Amino acid sequence: MKTYNSKIIVCGCDEAGRGCLAGPVFAAAVILPSNFNNPLLNDSKKISEKGRDNLREIIEKEAYFWSVSRVNARQIEKINILNASIKAMHLSLNKLNTKVDLIIVDGNKFKNYKNIPHKCIIKGDQKYKSIAAASILAKTHRDEFMKKIHFKFPNYHWNKNKGYPTKKHKESINKYGLNKYHRKTFNYKIN
Repeated sequence: MKTYNSKIIVCGCDEAGRGCLAGPVFAAAVILPSNFNNPLLNDSKKISEKGRDNLREIIEKEAYFWSVSRVNARQIEKINILNASIKAMHLSLNKLNTKVDLIIVDGNKFKNYKNIPHKCIIKGDQKYKSIAAASILAKTHRDEFMKKIHFKFPNYHWNKNKGYPTKKHKESINKYGLNKYHRKTFNYKIN
């Protein structure tokens, strides 16, 4: 895991919740000090929930700037999940309130943000610290949100599946139908 370029102000962006059947998509933007180092930092999917929660605290305390935003299920249906993910990243960038020289984004798609150059990096969350940090913040903030709404709709087990298409989640949809947090345009067939 490395710093992208220590001579300029680089902001890492990533999202969480693209492949979910329910809940918003979350995105984070993070600017880390170039000397930031934590041996546990990695793609959020490769770290335990406890590890992510610990890293979130460290990142939020030690990052120069960070922000998290979300785009809800209705908006996802209107503009599609890719555009919603990019919109959530743009909303996070809006909140940073500082100069950024370069935006690095996990994945292969992004839309210009103001006049700031950007670079898409496949598996960027496994290569660069600021993208990995953004993946941790997006994931932990989203998981926290899904656990909160689980209490309103406990039949869907969002405290466990976080809205992802698990067998149990699909069975619950089959039994109880969809609710306001479900993305109605997604495929709900139970395999």
